[in-house]
Amino acid sequence: MDKQMNYGSDYKFIPATSIGSGMGIEVLPDLYCYTIQIVNICLVGNPETDDFVLVDAGMPESAAEIISATEERFGENSHPKAIILTHGHFDHVGAVIELVKQWGVPVYAHQLEMPFLTGQKSYPDPDPTVEGGMVAKMSPIFPNEPIDLGNNVQTLPDDGTVPHMPGFKWIHTPGHSPGHVSLFREKDRALIAGDAFVTVKQEYLYKVLTQEQEISGPPRYLTTDWETAKESVNKLEALRPSVAVTGHGLPMSGELLTSSLKKLVNEFDQIAVPDYGKYVDKNTH
Repeated sequence: MDKQMNYGSDYKFIPATSIGSGMGIEVLPDLYCYTIQIVNICLVGNPETDDFVLVDAGMPESAAEIISATEERFGENSHPKAIILTHGHFDHVGAVIELVKQWGVPVYAHQLEMPFLTGQKSYPDPDPTVEGGMVAKMSPIFPNEPIDLGNNVQTLPDDGTVPHMPGFKWIHTPGHSPGHVSLFREKDRALIAGDAFVTVKQEYLYKVLTQEQEISGPPRYLTTDWETAKESVNKLEALRPSVAVTGHGLPMSGELLTSSLKKLVNEFDQIAVPDYGKYVDKNTH
């Protein structure tokens, strides 16, 4: 490692949780979703082997829990071949530095997320004025300064493949963040959507706490480009995924996923886009 990695000076533990926190779900034999407080990480790979990756890196100060969940699924002292980031928001990179130090593995992200992962650029401020509930109101306390992974982070391959995830392709799904990606496997139409869409109304504390399942667009308080976010949802719906793991909320599959995604595409402006907020211009709808 050529230089010290560091989090932004505003990185800190965020006191938010849900009833799903600490629970893991085997979505498919090689796709495991685990909830850290209010956000999901994915372990992708067959537990019979030590060939697996971690998708996203949870909340600040969650490294020990992520390591423990990993070892529980893949065995003591196991570590992934790589960490793939759907994007660089604080609740998806919260433990990444400790994990890189512990495991010595590379991190991959889209080229457009690099400024936020190499200390060059902060994300736009969260929007507490956005239409929504308590979590939106809490959003000013969320860290948004860039973290610096130095040369431990690499860009995803241009050809759409995902390192150490055979069969998966990455798909650029911006809107929630400039370099947001989702991961899709054609053979069984499994989708890891990140925050391109989620299955809980992430702005509302009650719904986050109870994980009440309801398809929604990306979390409103951190989404800055709604037109692009809408195009990304259209792109994912067109893939006709059979199962989706999202950054927030429970995995969704089958007919419920198909009909919910169709509804989200058809009614995106009503369901996803807030009526007001600093990143909303209703004239564009």
